[in-house]
Amino acid sequence: MKAARDAIRAVNVGMRSNYATLKSELIKRLTPVIIVQNDYRGGRYYLVHNGETISEHPVPEIFELAKSIAHIPLGMFSILAPYLSKRVPPHHLKAGDMFARDLEMVAFHGPESENWVLPLQEFGQTIDTARRRLEEAELPARLQASCAAILDGASTFIAASTRARSFSMQQFEDFSGSVYGDIRVNMEFASRVQIQGVEDIMTRWRAKVGEAGWKELYVVVLSIWTTSVLNQNSIILKQYLNPDTVDTHLLDIVTAEFPADSVSLALDNLARIVQDNIAAEMVFSTDQRVADALKGKEDLLSQEILIQLGQTPPASATAASFAAAQGACPLGHTAQA
Repeated sequence: MKAARDAIRAVNVGMRSNYATLKSELIKRLTPVIIVQNDYRGGRYYLVHNGETISEHPVPEIFELAKSIAHIPLGMFSILAPYLSKRVPPHHLKAGDMFARDLEMVAFHGPESENWVLPLQEFGQTIDTARRRLEEAELPARLQASCAAILDGASTFIAASTRARSFSMQQFEDFSGSVYGDIRVNMEFASRVQIQGVEDIMTRWRAKVGEAGWKELYVVVLSIWTTSVLNQNSIILKQYLNPDTVDTHLLDIVTAEFPADSVSLALDNLARIVQDNIAAEMVFSTDQRVADALKGKEDLLSQEILIQLGQTPPASATAASFAAAQGACPLGHTAQA
């Protein structure tokens, strides 16, 4: 029996080997493709075109500077969180916006330890240095003012809490709430220059690729899970792509962390997508629903599992995207004359 089952398994091994061979050859022929690796500088952009790969960071430096100061409360939280009380405070209990178990796991040391004092003081020194040099950075006046307010608010909180050698969640939220308006100003400046930078690179690369190639362009955006929905780069990029294919050619791929080789990772995933688009129609020529599943993110067994669990399978998002790309209503409605 074992030999017979091994012979059956060998079929799958052969399939995967042939699939991998096709993918490796297809990767060499993927063009044009833009790959975006989200990072702290607004994203590194890669253009893969006719065997050549070029890259740059298109977003102006203001993006990184504005976000750097806006991240101060998060940096302080990262130091203080393990030393929080493990009990959800009344205002969060009332709001129902915090899981008790989450807090218990994050506050793994608890308030009995004072080991947070020195790290917070050290971070405070970094903040104070940035404050002293702020004017030399020659930021726009409104951005400079918001950065100054965040830096000053942080310094005040750090001085008070380290002097008292204690803090509470409410005290920290009072501080973070007091600088929220200034953080929003920094977000405004970061967003504005990111839009400008992406517009510039997309205009230049469109001219390089040409209109015919641009209509078939694939864009792969790599991001971590926490920024994968309504990703900033994807939102901006969408308006520069062919409206007939944007739903199928702008691809958001979630990674566990920043990959060592963004281009290889993106092209490997894209090759799977491209070859599956063709395989779906040829392998499942008699069942469009399953073909659409192979084209998209669904596991091929998902529909059958839902049926066996007594649940109704959802409509195919992939079918809707392809229908939209062809100018058809995904619900099957005919256009009115």
